[in-house]
Amino acid sequence: MSIILSTYNRSELLDPAIRSVLGQHEAITPPLELVVVDNNSTDRTREVVERFATVDRRVRYVFEPQQGLSYARNAGIRNARAPLVVFTDDDVRVEPDWVASILRAFGEFPEADVMGGRVLPAWPAAPPTWLTRDHWAPLALADYGDVPLVVNADRPICLVGANLAVRRSVFEVVGVFATDFQRVKDGVGSLEDHEFLLRLFRRGRKGVYDPRIVIHAEIQPNRLDRAYHRRWHTGHGRFHALMRSEHIEQTSVGTLFGVPAHLYRRALREMVAWTGAMAAGKRARAFRHELALRFFGGFFQARRREFLRKPRRERRREVWRLLRQTVQRREALTSPRKPAERSHG
Repeated sequence: MSIILSTYNRSELLDPAIRSVLGQHEAITPPLELVVVDNNSTDRTREVVERFATVDRRVRYVFEPQQGLSYARNAGIRNARAPLVVFTDDDVRVEPDWVASILRAFGEFPEADVMGGRVLPAWPAAPPTWLTRDHWAPLALADYGDVPLVVNADRPICLVGANLAVRRSVFEVVGVFATDFQRVKDGVGSLEDHEFLLRLFRRGRKGVYDPRIVIHAEIQPNRLDRAYHRRWHTGHGRFHALMRSEHIEQTSVGTLFGVPAHLYRRALREMVAWTGAMAAGKRARAFRHELALRFFGGFFQARRREFLRKPRRERRREVWRLLRQTVQRREALTSPRKPAERSHG
């Protein structure tokens, strides 16, 4: 098993992360290597990794100068030697049976191409009351219950990249992580994990969520603030606009400024719900609706920029097409239906 740990300027978190990976129960742990990919850090990252490498031959240091999480992970894939490639992050602490649990899960589900598990929070302090599980996505947390789940095109839940194991042969089929949807430095809302899995599912492949594969993510204090969640959802909308996933792009009406019509309808509903929640003094509920509007705002801004780069003739054609389809749908809904003919025996 090759474990890829990507890191950027988090040398103070890196030491305990590496220790948790190396501190597996020896009796049940298969052979492993830990490839730590330094994504162009400017702190003591290299020093921390090399200190471990001098005393444990399983640890290797790789430097990736191109900034971005996908670049770092892909560098790790190129340097990995084992048939199972496992990804984790510099701010997590894995359970002592983490490696053994991954191997056991692949043994129990030999048809799985990828394997994921729980990512649970290690809070720096008691979280605010509004930060319920509804807000776990910006924290890269995942807990889909106590029973293993098959993940595929019919159930495309995201297996978080901080706790993701992949058969090496998968990369030969679907490629590596795309660099268009990656987190760069402190960017938020990225989709590199989800986009990789969607490519896998389109090829008819599948994965498994196994709740026995557990890691704990150290939640940074700034992620307990509403400002971080607002920024994350805006970025998430922007990345979704770039990714063009099928379930968002499908529209029976058309697009305006490159945005599918159903997203405008959803944004209007969220605005009405936000107004009602604010009027009723239900701030937590209002915040959920606000975040949905932030997602729409990020999506709209990205698509509008694309739209304005198109030739003027093409832009006019899109607007007129939407207006024509809207009128046709309205006429179809309002026109009286002809009575069914009676059959005479």
